[in-house]
Amino acid sequence: MPDADAGDTVGVLGAGSIGVAFAVLFARAGMRVRVWDAFPEVFERAAADLGDRLALLDRHGMLGGAPASVAARVTFHADLADALDGAALVQECAPERVDLKRELFARVLESAPADAVLASSSSALTPSTIAGLPTGAMPTPSTVATAEATPTTAGAVGELARRLIVGHPGNPPYLLPVIEVVPSPATDPDVVDRASALYRRAGLRPVLVRREVEGFLFNRLQGAVLREAYALVRDGVASVEDIDEVVRSGLGRRWAFIGPFETVDLNTRGGVESHAAKMGPAYERMGAERGQHDPWTPELVAEVAAQRREALPLDEWDARVRWRDETLLRVTAALPG
Repeated sequence: MPDADAGDTVGVLGAGSIGVAFAVLFARAGMRVRVWDAFPEVFERAAADLGDRLALLDRHGMLGGAPASVAARVTFHADLADALDGAALVQECAPERVDLKRELFARVLESAPADAVLASSSSALTPSTIAGLPTGAMPTPSTVATAEATPTTAGAVGELARRLIVGHPGNPPYLLPVIEVVPSPATDPDVVDRASALYRRAGLRPVLVRREVEGFLFNRLQGAVLREAYALVRDGVASVEDIDEVVRSGLGRRWAFIGPFETVDLNTRGGVESHAAKMGPAYERMGAERGQHDPWTPELVAEVAAQRREALPLDEWDARVRWRDETLLRVTAALPG
């Protein structure tokens, strides 16, 4: 892996598990990583964790360099300004508390390069919430005046809102390449573009969350499955082990390489529209049973189908089904018995 260019420095704020995981990711991509934590006594443990994960990747041929060389790109800093020196991206990995994140970003604004992308690893807090603005709001004199907490000045609130995104990874990001890029309406579009480009250079696959919602995409999808799984156990329908078996041997095996929309598109000849016509009423009844009335309206099905047909014309459907089956065979062969 080549040495980092001058603009390839990342400041990682927080030396816990996700901070170390990001350090692994960025260092493996050849970037310099400067890690800060409010408790410098954790650096010894974090360095050991970093070494363990790099060695694991190396054993599986997924590191692209000697572990010691990759680890040398990561430095630990007790002083926040030192950690932010030259950073093109600041990846905040503090605990999931809005007061801590706001206080930390107020300090970041004082020391980070003026063009650095500011990103939070939050799993649910929106960038508007972190900036102290109403979710989905543009920074105006009235919204700035009613900001809940630090930063307290109109200029600081507006500057943070302009530069801030949430960059929520799958965990661990060095093995799960998706990252959710979540701007607020106040985020500068250039910041979104630069964040996405930096993440791509690190080997991630950014997905844009187009509207601020709690939990974003990853945790809303995961939460929907978990809610139903808990309800099925509660209602005596199945055991925990049997539900896990359905996911790992069924849903999860397919979802390893195709998502839920492509799954149903390939399950029925004629694609999404055919599947919705056959199964939509049953899914509507299942949702109503849980108190959720979200029918697949003709307009919604047409929108989903249009996006799928753009990705896969129907005259290529048979070939894609064969690809699905061949990929499932390879996935199955790679899994433990």
